Amino acid sequence: MAVPHLRTVTRTQGDNEALKTGAVTPRGFRFDFEEVPVLVHAFRRMVRGLEFDVSEMALTTYLVAKAHGARFTAVPAFLVRGFHHGAIFHDPASGVRSPKDLEGRKVGVSRGYTVTTGVWARAVLWEEYGVDLDKVTWVLSGDEHVAAYRPPANVIPMRSGDSLDQMLVRGELAAVIGPEPDVPSVAPLIPNPREAGLTALRERGFYPINHLVVIRDELLEERPELAADVFDAFTRAKQLYVERLRAGSIESPGATDVMYRQVMEVTGGDPLPYGIEPNRAVLEELMRHAVDQRILERPPRIDELFAEATRTRSA
Repeated sequence: MAVPHLRTVTRTQGDNEALKTGAVTPRGFRFDFEEVPVLVHAFRRMVRGLEFDVSEMALTTYLVAKAHGARFTAVPAFLVRGFHHGAIFHDPASGVRSPKDLEGRKVGVSRGYTVTTGVWARAVLWEEYGVDLDKVTWVLSGDEHVAAYRPPANVIPMRSGDSLDQMLVRGELAAVIGPEPDVPSVAPLIPNPREAGLTALRERGFYPINHLVVIRDELLEERPELAADVFDAFTRAKQLYVERLRAGSIESPGATDVMYRQVMEVTGGDPLPYGIEPNRAVLEELMRHAVDQRILERPPRIDELFAEATRTRSA
């Protein structure tokens, strides 16, 4: 009997690299990896066209897609985590000195309002600095992956042909959330953002999830065990990466590797725990922020977001 080949997209990173190199092979199927240079384009193609069998996806994109009836379901393999204190940039010469100064002003958001980095960054502004998010006008540089989603009234599109960087330079924006702007004078609004993130981890266990893995529902209906097999493959690849992190055997570690090592030093554990239970608290926190930010109407039941065969698994 032929082994199924699944059209798959995921960015090569430490915790899935072994799947790309063949050091870890799935049981009962094979991944046919497709490289999409700009990963968010793959998210959109999956949300709007179900173009892949298995896809990495931003967590909030998944939540919004499911709320609008998307025909794919996640497994709790959380490929990307990080801190978002450093995703908020301002021009120090603008007079904006602290997060509270954003109230009554416009703040740019890279791409859509539901982008996961934006959700977590706004959560930091509210939780840690008391920013009233309803008093900020959020200016988007792009549209939403889920076309049916409608943002709240204080979310507006950027003018056609403009850019967030130029709007920041002109003083039209108090700050921008997203990748660092290509503007020499900008700086993170929150000082020492990496340490601020680690402090949030130490003091309240704040450790955001960014990406997970989804599978087309049609495949899961045909083979319910496929979810567990996909989860197992990603888990085995992740475990090899974590072993290398612990051993300090990664040659030329990048910023993400360094961050995960720092997380290990703070927590003493796996910096990339997979499974619902080890992540239930942070998932519940994201649901709360998504409802507060009017991204979701109501919080979904967490277990129902994940394929049944994976709900009791963790690694």
